[in-house]
Amino acid sequence: MNKKIRTTKAAILAITLAGTFLSLPHASLAASQASSPAAQAPDDAAAARELQSKLNKSQFKDLKMDVQNGIATLSGTVGLYEYKADADKRAHKVEGVTAVRNDIAVAGPNVPDQQLQAKLVEKLEYDQVGYGNVFDAISLGVQNGVATLGGHALNYVARDSALALISTYPGVKDVVDDIQVDPPSPMDDGIRMAEYRAIYGYAFLNKYAVDPAKTIRITVQNGRVQLDGIVDSQADKEVVFIRANGVPGVFSVKNNLQVANQPSESPKQATIK
Repeated sequence: MNKKIRTTKAAILAITLAGTFLSLPHASLAASQASSPAAQAPDDAAAARELQSKLNKSQFKDLKMDVQNGIATLSGTVGLYEYKADADKRAHKVEGVTAVRNDIAVAGPNVPDQQLQAKLVEKLEYDQVGYGNVFDAISLGVQNGVATLGGHALNYVARDSALALISTYPGVKDVVDDIQVDPPSPMDDGIRMAEYRAIYGYAFLNKYAVDPAKTIRITVQNGRVQLDGIVDSQADKEVVFIRANGVPGVFSVKNNLQVANQPSESPKQATIK
């Protein structure tokens, strides 16, 4: 009986030892995999050094930066919103950075919203003159130094040009891009040119072609026409609408034209280009 018990204990011990030895290669393999570079967390220190190098410019001299778990945090101040946006772009290009937390404050002058909006409108009025800006109707609103751009742009060149001008102006603290770029369409291109001829080719209305900042804006989206800008009288507004409606192939015409010296329906936002 005692012999049988001793035999059973020996068998159990052998099985236990065998299981231990069999698991050793797997444990060693797991430890090896855990220590391999591919399984390690991103090298935050290296990413921070690269970020520091990319932001080693005079416009970024008052910035602070840190990288933790692949997330780059930018803080401090810059003189223009353009520099804040540029720092963000540079940080996103750093190897090992998976996200960017942009806490940069735009210093520069504090300009009253109404005054800043007037200056920005003046700046944008003649943007892209000679490049078909009559087919852009970009609106602008300013609140607490934040410039919000909306409306329609003929293409991405016009949109990017407007954003660039706003971003570089002192006093702008942030920029919101709500501009809709009109979809490319040969049919819409044909309607645009037909609308242009119908409106500006009419002797009663060609006075609006003299000053590029005071043109009647014509935007088209899938056959639907929208008119923006300021005209001298209610009679001019009605004539423009009639001429626009007479173009073949147009599904509808939305008349957003404002009459000079009359209250605007959107006083906090102005169509500027």
